[in-house]
Amino acid sequence: MTYWEDHLKKRTVTLRDGTILPCLGQGTWHMGENPMKKAEEVKALQRGIDLGMTVIDTAEMYGEGESERVVGEAVKDRRDNVFLVSKVYPHNAGTETIKTACENSLKRMGTEYVDLYLLHWRGGVPLEETVEGMEKLKAEGKIKRWGVSNFDINDMKELRNLNYGSNCATNQVLYHLSSRGIEFDLLPCQEEHHMPVMAYCPLAQGGMLRKQLITHPVIQEIAKNHEAKPLQIALAWTIRKNQIISIPKAGQENHVIDNAAAAGIELTIEEQNQLDSAFPPPSRKTPLDII
Repeated sequence: MTYWEDHLKKRTVTLRDGTILPCLGQGTWHMGENPMKKAEEVKALQRGIDLGMTVIDTAEMYGEGESERVVGEAVKDRRDNVFLVSKVYPHNAGTETIKTACENSLKRMGTEYVDLYLLHWRGGVPLEETVEGMEKLKAEGKIKRWGVSNFDINDMKELRNLNYGSNCATNQVLYHLSSRGIEFDLLPCQEEHHMPVMAYCPLAQGGMLRKQLITHPVIQEIAKNHEAKPLQIALAWTIRKNQIISIPKAGQENHVIDNAAAAGIELTIEEQNQLDSAFPPPSRKTPLDII
């Protein structure tokens, strides 16, 4: 067992049905968009699986299905070792369309089922219709469980009041040091209902925002203390509790290794307080951040 696998086995998140997952998974947004990078992306995902990051998140939206094809190639011959997550477009989430959308995703990934199927964001289809469709897919064995993405607290309350709404396994939302709005009400509410959060873009989406994380003096100081990279500190912060599964995207093996190593970083209370001062938690309700 590698150093990273050991830490990932110790740092886990438990779904409401008792399924235990590693706190770090792998995102795939933008994978499959450049055919020249496909082989490298497949190797990166496989490297992550080998290191214990067995939760892989994709969506029919990513590259209009090309990301799912990359994932399918990466999990070939190792499907039983992977917890596969995909997402359905809101306009495909109706009773008559969600089955076709799911079957198309399964075909692209070369699998008979996904472990978790999410509504990518809320659209015009009535929520109760989507829940009904999800339950039918589960009954048919095409999905093991279902959840949502980009739902704010009022959406989650509405969902819980629907028939079978309490079967929702998770809510995948944007969460990183510079985007902490969910801590005011959404995260506590999900903790109360024993529903883990999946954090997408836990290292921000690149560009100026990510640069601010890398160059922030507090993060750099803490990174120096841990002999780590600044982004590893930012990633370790997102998994400081056992209610969040972080799914950073890495298209290169060296970045995957960096991400996996973040599971071995345990921030002290003092360091967490320093980060709170540098990136204050919300003091009031703010609109849900969505990319």
